[in-house]
Amino acid sequence: MGASINWFPGHMNKARREIAKAMPKVNLIIEVLDARIPFSSENPLVPQLRGDTPCIKVLNKSDMADPAVTEAWMHQLEKEDGVTAVSLNGLEPKRVKKLIPLGKSLLPADRAKGKTVTTMILGIPNVGKSTIINTLAGRTIAKTGNKPAVTKMQQRIYIDHSFALLDTPGFLWPKLSPPSCGYKLAVTGAIRDAVVSFEDLAFYAVAYLARHYPDEIMARYKLSELPEDELGVLEAIFRGALCRGWRR
Repeated sequence: MGASINWFPGHMNKARREIAKAMPKVNLIIEVLDARIPFSSENPLVPQLRGDTPCIKVLNKSDMADPAVTEAWMHQLEKEDGVTAVSLNGLEPKRVKKLIPLGKSLLPADRAKGKTVTTMILGIPNVGKSTIINTLAGRTIAKTGNKPAVTKMQQRIYIDHSFALLDTPGFLWPKLSPPSCGYKLAVTGAIRDAVVSFEDLAFYAVAYLARHYPDEIMARYKLSELPEDELGVLEAIFRGALCRGWRR
């Protein structure tokens, strides 16, 4: 692992201040996490910002995560006061739209009836907030893209007369710790390419996957065995990819 990775540009600090300012008017929070990296994508600034506001923690992109690990994390997250956890894929309309009745069920009875529920949706960059918003709304409202920092400012989106979403820019925190947190965020696209070394990321990703999912790597890249070091794994993957390309 190379040097520590950190990315906290000025617009993220501004986003944090604006979220804190808007929070007193918020009835419900939806915090979107990346199911592949729940710990690293859970912003440690959120608990202080939300106080005792009810919160749904969404483990998004669960179709790309280890189901057993996702289930364990859901149980862990629900140990936090006022937190309900769900896992989903933001492109599944039926499951995403269940967030609305679930959110209303978490509110006091007098708050959920006859009034518009203001819900703030939070999450780190590139975690899939905009996709979830568009799925909830049934139309394209929020910009999406496979890169961080697509959403630039807060916007209020009315899903219907009783439910409004306050979309917020994705933001990180000033010091990403431990160092592995920064690498996991970079590998999954939450940090701009300009501040990372692709070589370091490749070695980190291969080392992690080879340690935790060796059988999956061999199956994915059609390897008969897994080399002992990261460079060997990368070379084997590269050779396999070239061979498959030449056959075409």
